[in-house]
Amino acid sequence: MIKTRNFCIVAHIDHGKSTLADRLLEMTGTVNKRDMKAQLLDKMDLEREKGITIKLAPVRMLYKHPPNPKSEIRNPKQIRNSNNLNTRGLEFSASDLGFEQIEYQLNLIDTPGHVDFSYEVSRSLQACEGALLIVDASQGVQAQTLANLYLAMEANLTIIPVLNKIDLLAADIEKVSKEVISLVGCTQEDILLISAKTGEGVDQVLDQIVEKIASPKGNPKSETRALIFDSYYDDYRGVILYVRIIDGQIAKNSNIVMMATNAEGIALEVGALSPNMIQGATLETGEIGYVVTNLKSTREARVGDTVTLTDKPAPKALPGYKDVKPFVYAGFFPESNEYYQELKDAVEKLSLSDSALQFIPENSPVLGFGMRIGFLGLLHMDIVRERLEREYSLSLIITNPSSDYQVSMVGGDTLDIRSASELPDQSKIVEIREPWIKGEIVVPKDYVGGVLNLITSKRGFQKNLSFVDEHLAVIDFEAPLANLLTDFYDQLKSVTSGYGSFNYELDDYRAEDLVRVDFYVAGDIVGALSVMCHRSEAQSLGRETVGKLKDIIPRQNFKVALQAAIGGKFIAREDISGYRKDVTAKLYGGDVTRRKKLLEKQKKGKARMKRFGKVDIPAEAFTVMLKRD
Repeated sequence: MIKTRNFCIVAHIDHGKSTLADRLLEMTGTVNKRDMKAQLLDKMDLEREKGITIKLAPVRMLYKHPPNPKSEIRNPKQIRNSNNLNTRGLEFSASDLGFEQIEYQLNLIDTPGHVDFSYEVSRSLQACEGALLIVDASQGVQAQTLANLYLAMEANLTIIPVLNKIDLLAADIEKVSKEVISLVGCTQEDILLISAKTGEGVDQVLDQIVEKIASPKGNPKSETRALIFDSYYDDYRGVILYVRIIDGQIAKNSNIVMMATNAEGIALEVGALSPNMIQGATLETGEIGYVVTNLKSTREARVGDTVTLTDKPAPKALPGYKDVKPFVYAGFFPESNEYYQELKDAVEKLSLSDSALQFIPENSPVLGFGMRIGFLGLLHMDIVRERLEREYSLSLIITNPSSDYQVSMVGGDTLDIRSASELPDQSKIVEIREPWIKGEIVVPKDYVGGVLNLITSKRGFQKNLSFVDEHLAVIDFEAPLANLLTDFYDQLKSVTSGYGSFNYELDDYRAEDLVRVDFYVAGDIVGALSVMCHRSEAQSLGRETVGKLKDIIPRQNFKVALQAAIGGKFIAREDISGYRKDVTAKLYGGDVTRRKKLLEKQKKGKARMKRFGKVDIPAEAFTVMLKRD
């Protein structure tokens, strides 16, 4: 008799999700000890280096668990402490206990913790009935703890609160327990105290998963409906889907169709991950597994879509699907134009396995040909950049990231622009709308004043201030996305001495008094440096940027003017003084007119050079907005 439990692990970054997943795999015997390694489910090198989960990973475990015995032994703790039994409580025999064990199929989804991948997290939660809420006992509740908890509550999941890292000297179990009780509304006895690193208390987690999380519901005889909670492209096998079967079943070689994109394909192989792919004949109702298809791109099978059978399609798709759109854009250029085709091929290959990645070709007079790529956030951008540089050996120049803007034209048309250089003539524009976000900052109450000042400096405003307990405050605010793109997180960490954490979601587009600030180097406009900003911030931004450009651009043989302008009006200027070549060094004696004559000749040469000379702009100049003092 096998029963199924589907659950996921949600937490803030670095609170121990992947480490707990490692212990569960080890204690259920899914992975042999000799094959065990840290962050087993994190397959990418980047995930291991950064210590974060970027791509979610499902895994199936088999666990034998005793029900409440009818004998004198009533307490599971009594059983575990019995001398003749395994102290971990994982290897009971029927003779030891006097009753039959039940085998459980535990399907775990290890989700990403970062805000950029919150849509993936929300789809993963829809595939489960329960969630382990992990909180670091030394750090307490943080912003993405709250965000992921709210997502889990919206999905009506059974929440099992777990305090991790209790073995650390800095762990404050009493204080953090109060925070969790305040948030979840549980009792002290409901909170499990564990150390995922040492394995202490992890057996209790397995018991609670089996006892508290409900078995999956669904109709095995109904039309097939399966939720895609992740998909990726394999060079040799095509698109592989990670699915949860809600109703019906998917058998090997079934003809399938995606209900949102209408893409049709064949289920070439079905099975489960333990954690390697184990092929099966079918995926049944309530199960989580993989489907190998003959599709050529993840754009045909997006996260959140519903899979059904071609010959007996479901009448209605599963709710909650949305087309994820990027809202951070940056220009990617190769260091030399001869590598443009390699960059284009690399981006196209990456986009096969990342449906959120959008790109269009871009041409800059200074940087040449490149790609303008859209991302879900700055972490997503950083990951794509590192993958392009590592996996495809590219040297890249990346322009300052920006958000997209909606521009209403005089004729009634609406343009969606992704960079300041695309902005049409000001006389044809009625209004410009920029994206705003709803943010949430979790911070100790001593730092609330500094955080509110920081929000105000970014043109944001506080919406609500609440307290989780006597020490921890939650600040809800709204702010324009563009002002938070570059260094807001760094400034928040600085203001709060590292204790503040930040989570956000896109809200709407609002009309503001926005202008385009252009930058001129030696009289020539450099389109790749142009930025959009609020009129009230334009002058300070212009001065700050030309000051940084002055430090980055090397001196020439002639004076170079660096200017910032709004339309035809210059608002800031810095000059890079030219080198002075001492042409009179070899003169010994003689009339002073000889010296004057040589200096006059040099002056004319420099004036001519200033008219025709070109300034070589280094790659660092194009990320000047990311550099902070």
